[in-house]
Amino acid sequence: MKEIYLAGGCFWGVQKYFDWFGGVALTEVGYANGPDSAPTYEEVCDSSGHAETVHIIYDENKITLTKLLEYYFMVIDPLSVNRQGNDIGIQYRTGIYYTDERQLPEIRSVVGQQEKKAGQPLAVEVAPINNFFPAEECHQKYLDKNPFGYCHIPRKMFDL
Repeated sequence: MKEIYLAGGCFWGVQKYFDWFGGVALTEVGYANGPDSAPTYEEVCDSSGHAETVHIIYDENKITLTKLLEYYFMVIDPLSVNRQGNDIGIQYRTGIYYTDERQLPEIRSVVGQQEKKAGQPLAVEVAPINNFFPAEECHQKYLDKNPFGYCHIPRKMFDL
């Protein structure tokens, strides 16, 4: 099993989206790459510096990192800084946070393809995961618990 951390705006929809794909064994929402102390949701919303992030554990024999990243780029605006949909703030920044430097060539390849497509550099951080603090239980699988909850990702994307 491999893992990757993806920040793509509000983590509720990003988690639900990745839960649909075969080969994704586990997703968990949390707060990443901010200060080294565990924040609350309220602190993250008050500019703690953490990004709302989804930790994804996947079976590379069933889904590749390249495929996961291609799916990721289907639901984010890679040119937007600290904003996705109606959500604005540093916690909504986009980022690909890796756990193993051997993931970098694959990440760089997909990001390069996306930059070529956009015709400009992307506003997507690519960095190692420095820290990750799981979000409170009420945020885990939020859209399963609250099917009509807010989501910046169009609902049709949950049925790819």
